[in-house]
Amino acid sequence: MTSAAVLRGAPAAAAAIESTYAWLRLAVSLVLMTIGGAGMYAVTVVLPAIQVEFGVARGDASLPYTLTMIGFGVGGVVMGRMADRFGVMWPVLVGGVGLGVGFIAAGLAPGLWTFCIAQGLFLGFLGTSATFAPLVSDTSLWFDRRRGIALAICMSGNYVAGAVWPPVMQHFIDGHGWRNTYVGIGVFCLVTILPLALFLRPRPPVLAAPAPTAGPVPAPAAGSRPMGLAPGVAQTLLCVAGVACCVAMSMPQVHIVAYCSDLGFGAARGAEMLALMLGMGVVSRLVSGWISDRIGGLRTLLLGSVLQGIALLSFLPAAGMMSLYLVSAMFGLFQGGIVPSYALIVRQHFPPAEAGARVGTVLMATLFGMALGGWMSGAVFDLTGSYRAAFLNGIAWNALNLAIVLFLLYRLRSSSSRTG
Repeated sequence: MTSAAVLRGAPAAAAAIESTYAWLRLAVSLVLMTIGGAGMYAVTVVLPAIQVEFGVARGDASLPYTLTMIGFGVGGVVMGRMADRFGVMWPVLVGGVGLGVGFIAAGLAPGLWTFCIAQGLFLGFLGTSATFAPLVSDTSLWFDRRRGIALAICMSGNYVAGAVWPPVMQHFIDGHGWRNTYVGIGVFCLVTILPLALFLRPRPPVLAAPAPTAGPVPAPAAGSRPMGLAPGVAQTLLCVAGVACCVAMSMPQVHIVAYCSDLGFGAARGAEMLALMLGMGVVSRLVSGWISDRIGGLRTLLLGSVLQGIALLSFLPAAGMMSLYLVSAMFGLFQGGIVPSYALIVRQHFPPAEAGARVGTVLMATLFGMALGGWMSGAVFDLTGSYRAAFLNGIAWNALNLAIVLFLLYRLRSSSSRTG
């Protein structure tokens, strides 16, 4: 099938599940998520510069990140519904415009609150959100047997963005300043995202029978009790778990650049550590996707939660530059598979007809966790004058996530033994 045929809206039979076109579409989604991820990671790189230029405390300087993540989460639900109704191409087009306008407006912002509005509304709500949850949901509709690894590949774009953008941004910031860098990224988003979105014009084919769910847990029938719980209770617990794990996850991801600056290593070294962390996260995400197709999303989430806790504990004694590089790599390698596990858990334990809305809601909770954690870590630093307490706060939230996952596994086993 040629790209011209795709853009004209190829018949569903020609664009079949797990066809060559499905894999090409996945590749385009990966590129789009990588470009769109600039809206999430850019503010972490400029955090020290923002604090100095606007003359604010570390907690206040962390506020743009928090608003970006809140906009990211809420926008994901809105953009997901738009994709359900009109197809994923349209929210991605909106996202390209949002990112372009947002970066340019933020680069020209005269004060902190104008910068916050540009970050939260344009980069978060209208921009990055359109290149995340809608692409995840769309990908899940083009794969069945390899859904776990396909979701992992798609969501790796978020970490590829984290590996690529920080060092690239820091290079241009050092040479041209953060404002010119922001404007340049805005122009780049406009000229790349808009044409790529056209490749996503065809809607997913309508299957005569429900697609089999990846992993060992069969798709439940409507009216079932996911993990032995009422659907609302199970959804709520997954959302709380998502907030908790991402509060913990955000501590190193949001503050590693500022942390390295405080230790005297410089912002450039911190940007390199962030890139290393998120680059290793790509490896983790792919490996976890392969694992989740074999052991299921819930057990993969348990594994990721345990390993993330170990990595966070390892930050406490790390004070030298080489030890921080090592722990940053370990943190990325350990936690990359956590967020994709939630999407797979929903597909495995809830009725397929409810998957879109429930996936969007749980992913929104994880983004709220990132938003809360990014601000909270800065506020804890302001209160204590040290990031040690902020790391301990993250470890406590990770323990909450682990407790919820263990409870859900217990309920799943109890439910299975009763039905068996």
